[in-house]
Amino acid sequence: MRDFTGRAVLFTLLTMTDQRKLILTKACELYLHEGLKGFSMRKLAKSVGVTAPALYRHYANREAVLLAVLGESYRLLGQYLYRALAGQSPWERFTMGGEQYMLFAIENPRQYEMLFVSPGALGVDRLPEEVETHACAVGQFWHDRVREAVDAGLLRDDEPQAIGRTLWAHAHGLVQLYLRGLLDLDEAGFRQLYRESGRRVFRGLAGDKLGEVLENEPRSDEERSDGAPAHSVSDGVPIPMRG
Repeated sequence: MRDFTGRAVLFTLLTMTDQRKLILTKACELYLHEGLKGFSMRKLAKSVGVTAPALYRHYANREAVLLAVLGESYRLLGQYLYRALAGQSPWERFTMGGEQYMLFAIENPRQYEMLFVSPGALGVDRLPEEVETHACAVGQFWHDRVREAVDAGLLRDDEPQAIGRTLWAHAHGLVQLYLRGLLDLDEAGFRQLYRESGRRVFRGLAGDKLGEVLENEPRSDEERSDGAPAHSVSDGVPIPMRG
């Protein structure tokens, strides 16, 4: 029998935050590789490097762990998105939000994948209130950004939720193709494709004032004279919403 004593001692020396982060990271990897049928607390404990009882001190069962992974994925996405609130105008907040959405997907592909897992695939009938709250918060964030752009005349006067779904379908489709290696592009190439393709979509959704913004906006970071990152109009993408 393998001796886990030394590993268990080391595990208890970690802070609670470190413990939780390690468990959820390994749980996410295990679930995406094995699926629900191949996921067990025993396998997770082996992956983390502790005994199963050590995990049960944190989570009651595998479903609780997976729901925590999903909640953490939404929380992390929110951290990225809320950076866009530093924007000084509706359009800046809109495009910066989209940029952060893309960065989240590129930098956290496993967590991005978890956002689109159904409750049934996690072994539960419905999501707990805490997870639903995280999901609704990021959904509301994007809805607010779209409505701001509509009210400012930058997007056509249409239902913001309908516009958001259209943009989501476009952006999510491109991200999924990239994450699955089907575009044969490096990260820089994908970013360029994402923005150029989004620009085409935005022209179809343009309000009266967007044409002027498109004409004056730099098409790449290199075109910015001040050296600051340029936010393409195509960066505005919707957020996965549940409900």
